[in-house]
Amino acid sequence: MHVLAGKRHAQEEFFHTFNALYEAGRQIVLAGDRPPQEITALEARLRSRFAAGLLADLQPPDLETRLAILCRKAEACGVRLPHEAALCIASPLHDVRDLERCLRRLVTHASLHAGTITPELATTVVEQLQAERAQAITAPRIQHAVAAYFGLRAGELTSKSRQRTVTFPRQIAMFLCRELTGASLPEIGQHFGGKDHTTVLHACTKIARLEEEDARVARILQQLRHTLGGPL
Repeated sequence: MHVLAGKRHAQEEFFHTFNALYEAGRQIVLAGDRPPQEITALEARLRSRFAAGLLADLQPPDLETRLAILCRKAEACGVRLPHEAALCIASPLHDVRDLERCLRRLVTHASLHAGTITPELATTVVEQLQAERAQAITAPRIQHAVAAYFGLRAGELTSKSRQRTVTFPRQIAMFLCRELTGASLPEIGQHFGGKDHTTVLHACTKIARLEEEDARVARILQQLRHTLGGPL
């Protein structure tokens, strides 16, 4: 639901789609990163419809659930996954998509090399996956992508310039660093010329609010996330 925030045309289209499904007696399942009442940039008529249904707070699966998911998917692939190997995967990985990605690699390796899946192999694949993720999206890469989008040099984002043409892209870049890299506020500040963590926090809070209230900012962030390969 939250991706509709601030997008008036999309909300209008979805409103009619929702009504058509509801009137046809169809079941509608929606997901969002917060309760509908808290997504202030959604039209009131949408929020009221979303809140009228059954609301469920979904938390990340615990270790036991992750193990069950992993083993069930391994069975569906016709692969014997030893408990020790499954534990090596499910313990460090909390996202179900990561579990699936890791399992696919293990299945491919086993089929190519006619070998069995061992805890050692599982640990190696997990480490490779984590290394790839860490390298995939970095602060410098975000800075270059944002600078290119706004027609700036990457060095301008780390400068002390307070011109609007620089400060806004800089805040966008800080926000994306926080969202896509998992770096702390002080760490992000170091990537932007030693900015104080309160400056980074202000930028992140501002851009998060604008994404919900300003359709233009929402489009900019969506395009940059697509460019960087992050979540839309």
